[in-house]
Amino acid sequence: MPDVADSPPVRLTRGVRRLLPLLVVALASAGATVLALALSPWWWIAAGALLALAGLGVWDLAQRRHSVLRNYPLLGHLRFLMEALRPELQQYFIERNYDGRPYDRDVRSIVYERAKGVEAEEPFGTELDVYAEGHEFLVPSMRPVEPPEEPAVVRIGGPGCTRPYDMALLNVSAMSFGSLSSNAILALNKGAAMGGFAHDTGEGGLSEYHLRGGGDLVWEIGTGYFGCRTSDGGFDEREFADKAALPEVKCVSLKLSQGAKAGIGGVLPGAKVNAEIARTRDVPQGETVISPPYHREFSTPRELVLFLAHMRELADGKPTGFKLCVGSRRQFLAVCQAMLAEDVTPDFIVVDGSEGGTGAAPLEFADHLGMPLTEGLITVHNALVGTGLRDRVRIGASGKIATGADIVKRLIQGADYTNAARAMMFAVGCIQAQRCHTNTCPVGVTTQDPRRVRALDVGDKAERVHRYQRATVKSAAQLMAAMGVRDPAELTPAHLVRRTDSATVVPYTRLHEWLAPGILLHEPPASWAADWAAAHPDSFGP
Repeated sequence: MPDVADSPPVRLTRGVRRLLPLLVVALASAGATVLALALSPWWWIAAGALLALAGLGVWDLAQRRHSVLRNYPLLGHLRFLMEALRPELQQYFIERNYDGRPYDRDVRSIVYERAKGVEAEEPFGTELDVYAEGHEFLVPSMRPVEPPEEPAVVRIGGPGCTRPYDMALLNVSAMSFGSLSSNAILALNKGAAMGGFAHDTGEGGLSEYHLRGGGDLVWEIGTGYFGCRTSDGGFDEREFADKAALPEVKCVSLKLSQGAKAGIGGVLPGAKVNAEIARTRDVPQGETVISPPYHREFSTPRELVLFLAHMRELADGKPTGFKLCVGSRRQFLAVCQAMLAEDVTPDFIVVDGSEGGTGAAPLEFADHLGMPLTEGLITVHNALVGTGLRDRVRIGASGKIATGADIVKRLIQGADYTNAARAMMFAVGCIQAQRCHTNTCPVGVTTQDPRRVRALDVGDKAERVHRYQRATVKSAAQLMAAMGVRDPAELTPAHLVRRTDSATVVPYTRLHEWLAPGILLHEPPASWAADWAAAHPDSFGP
């Protein structure tokens, strides 16, 4: 048994060991100082550096914020250095081609190569484990067909719409000016103009960079009503009507929620509200702007539907819809009941999956709130089919869509068209540094720092956006042709299969329930009856 009297020397030795780097630096700085005085003034360079390190070590001992620095002066800084380098080390040296997050290297490479006009082909077969639970595959036909020469488009415009719009299968999803830089917005818009697809503005207002490129716009209105906002934060009808009349605006969209942070508002610090952003968003320069989590203009499903009809009227009959991350099936059914009661339907609904991620959000919201896109799409599609409204409403899908296979899967699951945000960011140069919320984006995509923004060449990146979208839609058409399908309307749930365990694969026809047209109005199936009965057009509540 060790002698208790021996403990203090052991503790002292350990303490000296922790301080050893500081002692070595102090002695070395003293030696360098002596050499500078005795031999050559060039030694003052070494002496200065060593004295600075010694001073840092003393500060480490005195500060109270970081325990690791107090216990391990100087050496403790290595821990913070490795933390700073960890994301880059993980992305470039550790992660495999197929298991990176949020986007793996294979997907990023496909986007980069298509944006550059390079054939995105890989030798030696798939790296995916096709026998892993959850693996999905498309069903090829024994008699493929030739893909159509022209890409498919989707006509957006229901009974209340007088100015329908033909939407591409893949479009730029909602990203605001302020979240993205001016050059990034301009490049995306010019790319959309080159390729004839739509560009969603995001909820941050209709900026000059959205308008300058000549691309078709879906103007998104959020809870802050930026760009059509009264002085007290309400909805300005006249300003909305004036801007909706612009020829570049082809559709208007009301944002209820988004996948990255469903049910939460936003705060734009006053320091970021420069003159340009203030002008775009109709807010005072230099003042903090708060976007509430809910809309002030309506509070019930019926009021929502009537507000959409009013927006369409103010927009002179242009397609009008809304975006949401699905949560409660009962609440969406309440909206469907309000549509039936008022005989008013939106022209489109964009379903945003909880895997969406261009909006920075608290980790708990990003990880745990909202339906993933697969379940959200199937819920909305089934609800509209079951209420007999599906032929009046087009469904858009957004949330981690990047490849032709992603497009085809979402069309099978109930969408009519898709939107991509992060994939479009890759096309304009994003390297997934994940510094979007820090204003230090290394490639000028998600920053307002003029020095960083200038690195993004608008002309080159616009071409890349155009090439990426064109090649990806072409890939989707080729996949459908291999499945024996020329028109996306011919796709059915039988075309998509999921492996549920090592020995079982199940087509989507059996994996999910698919409602018959109008069935909820007459004889709701048992799995939907309770939610249908609990839904009410005048309440989002239980």
